[in-house]
Amino acid sequence: MQALFSIPAAFEILETPQAAANDSYGEVNVGGIKTACVTRDGLAQIMLIDCLAARQTEANPKLVFASNGHAIALAATDEKFRDTLAQADIIHADGQAAVFASRFTQTPIPERSATTDFIHDAAALAAQQGLRFFLLGATEEANAEAAEILKATYPGLQIVGHRHGYFSLFDEDDICDEINLTKPDVIWVGLSVPLEYEFAVRNKARLKAGWLVTCGGCFNFVTGAYKRAPAWMQQSGLEWLYRLAREPKRLFWRYAVTNPLAIFLLLTRTNSLPAEDHAPVMAQVRAAA
Repeated sequence: MQALFSIPAAFEILETPQAAANDSYGEVNVGGIKTACVTRDGLAQIMLIDCLAARQTEANPKLVFASNGHAIALAATDEKFRDTLAQADIIHADGQAAVFASRFTQTPIPERSATTDFIHDAAALAAQQGLRFFLLGATEEANAEAAEILKATYPGLQIVGHRHGYFSLFDEDDICDEINLTKPDVIWVGLSVPLEYEFAVRNKARLKAGWLVTCGGCFNFVTGAYKRAPAWMQQSGLEWLYRLAREPKRLFWRYAVTNPLAIFLLLTRTNSLPAEDHAPVMAQVRAAA
């Protein structure tokens, strides 16, 4: 058993990512990744505050990344990805396992904020408050369909632009110009891991928005092309098993490699961080609710 869960020294996490730039929430170290202790509603309220503030300054977007078993394992074994992840302003708990692990610390994460759920929370609030979305990723057909479904589901939601995710590095200058012309508040980037994280870091200084959110295959979940697991499996942290049953050829080796490592990291690299006083900013979040 000891040999099964040992990690070569070269793969050890020597230090956790740097402190997030956004200080409106507490954090906990989960699997070696500093993760926000925030509810889905709280995350949406932070989005609103950040986006309204960014409109006043034409700021570069804050980078909002997701932590799940895949990201935790990849951060432990890939130094480049670990450095990329460290550039995030907010890392939220996309996976239920991160929530479970945090419960053994003094600063538990109150609930999972799966991006596939959070895009709906964000869209509902954006429709009420006039925030503008840009969708980048997936195929052109899936992207366009996701945009139409979100607009129909949340009347008043402004999706000011969308583009497929099949492009090269040489296209990125033009893509950033295209995005900036639409003046979005939130840019959703679904290019798969680690490409979407790398795109976000590489282009942060070129883009003008409030938030840039990595969202994986989120657009395909919006359209229904990808199916969510039953609620009980989501709540039990078994959504990965449902996905594996549906796509065994594509996902078997990924889960076979990442799941044992992620479990080990969750058990050995999860702990509370020094307490910080976030009360003033959290008061803003509650006032905006």
